[in-house]
Amino acid sequence: MTRQETGRQLQFAQQPLMPASLYVDTTQAPPVTERLSGETRFDVAVIGAGITGLSAALHIAASGRRAAVLDSAEPGWGASGRNGGQVNPGLKTLPSEVERDFGREVGRRLAVAAWNAPDLVFALIERYRIQCSPARGGTIRAATGQAQLPGLERLTDECRARGGDAAWLNAAEMAALTGTSRYVAGMIDRRGGQINPLAYTRGLAAAAIREGAAVYSNSRVVGLSRSGEAWRVRTPTGAIVAGHVVLAANGYTDGLWPELAESVIPLFSAIVATEPLPRTLAQTILARREVLYELGDVTIYYRVDDAGRLLVGGRSASRPLCGPDAFPFLRELALRVWPNLDGVEWTHGWNGRLAMTRDHYPHWHEPAPDVIAALGYNGRGVAMATLLGREISRRIDGTPAHDMLLPTRPISPIPLHRFWPAGVAARVAFGQWKDSRTERGRA
Repeated sequence: MTRQETGRQLQFAQQPLMPASLYVDTTQAPPVTERLSGETRFDVAVIGAGITGLSAALHIAASGRRAAVLDSAEPGWGASGRNGGQVNPGLKTLPSEVERDFGREVGRRLAVAAWNAPDLVFALIERYRIQCSPARGGTIRAATGQAQLPGLERLTDECRARGGDAAWLNAAEMAALTGTSRYVAGMIDRRGGQINPLAYTRGLAAAAIREGAAVYSNSRVVGLSRSGEAWRVRTPTGAIVAGHVVLAANGYTDGLWPELAESVIPLFSAIVATEPLPRTLAQTILARREVLYELGDVTIYYRVDDAGRLLVGGRSASRPLCGPDAFPFLRELALRVWPNLDGVEWTHGWNGRLAMTRDHYPHWHEPAPDVIAALGYNGRGVAMATLLGREISRRIDGTPAHDMLLPTRPISPIPLHRFWPAGVAARVAFGQWKDSRTERGRA
């Protein structure tokens, strides 16, 4: 072993370990990356090797610019590699509400793009041959009580009116698809689907590298300053001088840019996964590999993967946890929904941090010349982060601000942000109480 190789091993020994999960155990190794060393120049420095940053770097590199991605860990270490794997169309709000909130022209453009965002995800998977177990069985929004039906009916009508492939599902159809009588109705939007998100994120990294981008792991950014007409992005072992900077850390945004982290609420979401289900049981739960999330105040979501494992997700305690026994509430919920799961082994459990915004929209900021920040996907990160990564490339290529999907806005810190863990715990408890009342009133 050469002295240089020994040094590289010592450098990577400091890298944060990828948290254990089903995805880590079933996904091919990430592309080879190195730690940034010395000073070098790029057109664009992207901070954060999640879906937003890697999609941005991929599209930037494909357009002919030199892009570098910096991450304190490795591609997909954050929520991009730990999420539920649902590729969901749309935003938290109705298309008509998006048009109301952003104005007719901008709102309609944003709504159309958001509800069709899965198209970009699956196109990139095909174009770059990303091995991430993709399936496009559709996204089901499931109503657990009668009070949710008017809003769901309106959403179904609005999706259809705007050309979406959406269909209403009555209680009997929901029971046939899900294997449970829990739901009073649902809507399936066939634009949605599922992936292995860690494999997808690693695939974006590999694709970006093939297009000419550089990806640096174990390269935490510790300083950002203006240097003439460029920006100097500093890590403990090197620096990048670039004309543009992209801030793309979402729920793991830190204090690098003042107030940005305080503009979103970090929420922990947890997932538990079973061993491959018995064939007879697997055929009764989303057998065409649809994905589902409930319309409750505290979201519950699930899917069955390509190996027949059931993955169930929901809110988590606001700290890192690991192992199926760390999330008993999700296992207990699953057994109430499907009593036939009794005896099936739960093999994995993990959680991670996502970013919520007060208005439930993703936020786009340009807080200084040639600096872009995009964050706050509110549980819709796979499709929307991929889409906004492409938007970042368009902006850097010169697309005027008024032609972008999201208008730029000032960074607005949330008051009393330092108390977010207590606030989140209280909000989740209140939401669970509301959801229990909704379920009791569904008859």
